[in-house]
Amino acid sequence: MSHVVDSTAEKPAGEQARASWRFLKNHLREYGILFALIAIMAFFQIATGGILLKPVNLTNLVLQNSYIVIMAIGMLLVIVAGHIDLSVGSVLGFTGALAAVMIVNWDVHYLIAGALCLVVGALIGAAQGFWVAYFRIPSFIVTLAGMLVFKGLTLWLLAGQSVGPLPPQFQLIASGFVPDLFAMEGFNLMSFLIGLAVATGLVLLALRTRVAQAKTGTLEEPFAFFAAKTAIIFIGISWMSWLMADFRGLPNVFIVMALLIAVYSFVTSRTTTGRRIYAIGGNEKAATLSGINSKRLVFLTFANMGMLAALAGLVFAARLNTATPKAGATFELDVIAAVFIGGASMAGGVGTVVGAVVGAFIMGVMNNGMSILGIGIDYQQVIKGLVLLAAVIFDVMNKKKG
Repeated sequence: MSHVVDSTAEKPAGEQARASWRFLKNHLREYGILFALIAIMAFFQIATGGILLKPVNLTNLVLQNSYIVIMAIGMLLVIVAGHIDLSVGSVLGFTGALAAVMIVNWDVHYLIAGALCLVVGALIGAAQGFWVAYFRIPSFIVTLAGMLVFKGLTLWLLAGQSVGPLPPQFQLIASGFVPDLFAMEGFNLMSFLIGLAVATGLVLLALRTRVAQAKTGTLEEPFAFFAAKTAIIFIGISWMSWLMADFRGLPNVFIVMALLIAVYSFVTSRTTTGRRIYAIGGNEKAATLSGINSKRLVFLTFANMGMLAALAGLVFAARLNTATPKAGATFELDVIAAVFIGGASMAGGVGTVVGAVVGAFIMGVMNNGMSILGIGIDYQQVIKGLVLLAAVIFDVMNKKKG
């Protein structure tokens, strides 16, 4: 009978300390962003006199950042593959406008309109990915052109005016909440149990991964680091679920985000396709020589980005209850910033889905906290720009040391 042994526990205390320090140095970005989010939340919680983590504000924080998180997941794959997509904000605006025009002006059923918009988003991404992957035109140029094209098409489609209101059923994707099957007064027990199940599932998945690493002899992370990180994630998700359950429960869009995070985390870390995308970003020539169809994968990452931008467009339109010509303006900057702050590398081949999501919430908490404090939009932009610059400088300096 074989036993799983934590190899870090067998080392003498001095050697364990040195190994822990080496591990921390090599994974400073991964742990840094998690602690940065906690520190930023703690700062604004104190500075706002406890307003930041009030259930109603926490719910607003999730709703306000939902479309950025959805697009950050897609953008991560594009950046990991060594490219960038500047058109996502315009695609969001265009697909949201298309949905509104179909539903309000053409009387198309909202489910059919939503499905068609996802297909249109995927086709837009595929069209851009085609030029990038098969004709080697730089993604910066292709998607910059896409940004201008779809800004113009949104203005044309809406004839320069807002279109709305949208049906209440359509709005539920962004403004609806998980119903409480237990019908408790003043507390959504169903939402809390879902949050607790998600937190427990993440812990079990982390334990399973650690056991698998121990069996194959690839275990690097010291147990103290693993235990602390897992405990923080479990407590954080459970506590947030409790706070939101005390208000109206988990928003529907939170469930959508959780499913996307779970699916894309699995794809990037556990599938051959995910590993190949990282290989392309690390060294495309070597990846191609090893038999990876890099052109097709780059094409698919852009198609996927377009589809997620369309989904974000539907969520944004549903939340506003209208489609406006200026929807999505500068969103691409927040999405790209979130991915880089979350640990992705400019050179490609590095980054995680969870990191991108944490990066998006760092940006979201800063926006929310500064707005509560009454800091002007001018100063907010300056501070966000400096945070992004600091994250990229940290990444470059860390690589030089390595």
